[in-house]
This record gives sequence, structure tokens and C-alpha cells, in this order.
Amino acid sequence: MDDLLAARWQMAISLGFHILFASAGIAMPLMMCIAEWRWLRTRDETWLALAKNWSRGTAILFAIGAVSGTVLSFELGLLWPEFMRHAGPIIGMPFSLEGFAFFTEAIFLGIYLYGWNLVGPRAHVAAAAIIAVSGAASGLFVVAANGWMNTPAGFRLAAGNAVDVDPVAAMFNPAAMPEAVHMLLAAYAATGFIVAGVHAYVILRGDDAPFHRKALSTALLVGGIAAVLQPVSGDVLARFVAETQPVKLAAMEGQFETRRGAPLRIGGLPDVETRTTPYAIEVPGGLSLLAYGDPNAEVRGLGDVDPELWPNVRVVHLAFQVMVGCGLVLMLVTFWAAWLGWKRRLPGPRAFLRVLLAASPLGFLAIETGWTVTELGRQPWIIQGVMKTADAVTPMPGLIVPMITFIVLYMFLGGIALWLLAHQVAQTRGRGAEERRSCSNPN
Repeated sequence: MDDLLAARWQMAISLGFHILFASAGIAMPLMMCIAEWRWLRTRDETWLALAKNWSRGTAILFAIGAVSGTVLSFELGLLWPEFMRHAGPIIGMPFSLEGFAFFTEAIFLGIYLYGWNLVGPRAHVAAAAIIAVSGAASGLFVVAANGWMNTPAGFRLAAGNAVDVDPVAAMFNPAAMPEAVHMLLAAYAATGFIVAGVHAYVILRGDDAPFHRKALSTALLVGGIAAVLQPVSGDVLARFVAETQPVKLAAMEGQFETRRGAPLRIGGLPDVETRTTPYAIEVPGGLSLLAYGDPNAEVRGLGDVDPELWPNVRVVHLAFQVMVGCGLVLMLVTFWAAWLGWKRRLPGPRAFLRVLLAASPLGFLAIETGWTVTELGRQPWIIQGVMKTADAVTPMPGLIVPMITFIVLYMFLGGIALWLLAHQVAQTRGRGAEERRSCSNPN
């Protein structure tokens, strides 16, 4: 493995690991805020127990995310020094604001965790709201920096150097808002469904306590709303990609030929040798319609571009297909849950709980494959049209050593996180029997 590939793999593994905890850090505070707010409204102690339980899970995820995020920030400078030399003065603002949002989240998480008996109930739930807002803001700022890599703005190149730098214009680059909305919805959907899946599992094991039923319905509310809105956000983002990164769109759809009335492909396996995508189900004019709102619009194909500027077409296409498929499944499960809720039958029959449990990891799979499309689809550019990835990597040899080292580190951190979270879930088992004893013996 050459050093460039090792650096890319290390960055991909680091990002893939961190995004799991970052996404949960965005969505979990919102759910614990909803739970405590419901306790304030109803004074039902089950809601309070749920808020406390979710706050402990949030603390675990936040701690692991803080470590992996710190590693990522160092990797940007150590693995990609040329990128940081050019990009640092331009996109330093969103990174600094992300740090501010992170510390705000950390401060109020401390208040929330240790302030149950030290601050008033309304101030306490306000702290939860601040954690939720600052977590979302942190994600917005990071995605804005990534959006700049896809649609660089706020500077002018002169003799290979950036001049006339406008950090505000760089932060509010064209891709910032479409990407940020898509990412936030993905975080809420993925976290909501994985939490709902955990409580569905406990209910399936026979513990049908109000604690788990309320947890499942709240998680489904957050995840389901996001899952239904996500296709709308995805459509907006796909149209944007068609305008700004046509090569990425062509790779996503396995479109080699520039043509009018380009078909939308479901499945298929792109073949770069024959420049075809066999085994795909094609919807005539579907891609032209989705990308440009006109079934006869012209879609630019990969054949118009030097193959050296192609990303890995097969991987990008398959990742995109998986992402879309996961999103559709979550949306269908949401509709089923909404129907059960309307009929006042949640948590529903065992068949629904089994489907929910099986579908619960798909949100995070969609996030991982979505970021694969975003990052791999931009290759060979690290800054679209400005700097290639090969020109940004460090000249230091032997990069396979830190890559293996960090793989081991992430396996260790991941194992700790799973053990702590499993222990946290185990503590909620048996709440049905506990609540029945409490009702039969109020003293």
C-alpha cells in the first residue's frame, strides 16, 4: 500500500468512526430534552427516569466522540499539510466556531449531568435545549467546511496562492446549507431509529414497561420525522450536485454517456471498461427529471471527462444505491409506525417490533455510505477543481504504520463504547417488574 492510499484509508476510517458518535451527539440531547420537558408537563416519573438514562448514554457517546474528533483535527494537519496551508486561512472560521459550539455543549452537558439537584427544573431542561442546539451547530460548522471542499468560495487564486480571502463567503459556500440540512436530518433519523431499535429489543424480550414504550415512541418521533424529510433534502442536494459536480452525479448513477432523457438506475454494477452499467433497472428519463426537473434534459456523462479525473465509479454508485435503499426502508417503517400510532397501537405487534429492530442500524449505514459518496465522489480532488488529493498529502514515508495504529485505537474505543452502552441498556431491563412492584406497594 502506497503512502497516499494509506493516508486516505486512515482519514476514511477516522471519519467513519467519528461520524457515528458525532451523529448521536447531535440527536441524543434533543431526545433527552423532549423526555424531561414531558416530565415537566406531566410529572410522570417515567419521563424523568428516561431523561436521566438518556443523559448517561449521551455522556458516554460525547466522551468517545471528543477523543475521535480530536484525532481527526490532528490528522488534517499531519496527513494533509498542503491542504491546510492553502485552506486554513480560508475555512478557519467554521472550524473555530465548531470549537466554540463544542465547548458550549461540554459545559452545559456538565451542568445537565451534575445539576439535577442544584438548578431548578426549568433551568435544567433549558440546559438540555442548549446542548441540543450547540450539538447541531457543531455539526453545521463542520459540514460547512466540508461543503467548501466541494464548492470552494471566498477567495481568488493568483499564482497558485489564495488572495482576496473572504472567510464569511467561504463558510457560507453554495454547498454548505444543502449538505448541512441533509446531515442533520441523517443524524436525527439514524439515532432515533437505533434508540428505538434498542427499546424494541427489550420489549421483544418481554419487558413491556411504560419506560420502554415511551422511549420507543419518542425515538420514533424524532427519527421518523427526519426519515420522511430526508428524501426531500436528498432531492435538493442531488439537483445541486448535478449543477456543481456533474462528474460525481454521473458516478453516482453509473452514467457514462452524455445524453438527453438519461435514465434513473436502480441497482446495477458499473463497468468502466465497457462504459456500461449492467444489471440495473432503468427508469427512462428519471435521472434527467430528478436532476433538472425535465425528463428530456441533458445529463453530462463520465465520457466527457478525462478518466484520470473519474472517482471510483463502482464504489460511488454502490454506496449511493445503499444509502438510498436504507433511507427508503426507514421511511416505510415510519409510515407503519405512524399508522400504529394513529390507531393507538404502539409499540405495535411483534412483527412491527422485529422489523423495527432489523431496520434500526440502517440509518447509520446510510450515513457511512453517504459520506463515502460525498468524499470518494470528489476524487481525485481534495478541493474540487483547485487541489488534487495527491498534491496535499504529507511527504513523510511509512504512513501505513499510523494507519494500523489508529485502527487498533478505534477498535479499543469502539469496544469500550459498546461495553458501556450495553451495560447502560442492561440497567433498564426489568423495569416492568420494578414498576409493577412500585404500583402494588406505593410505600
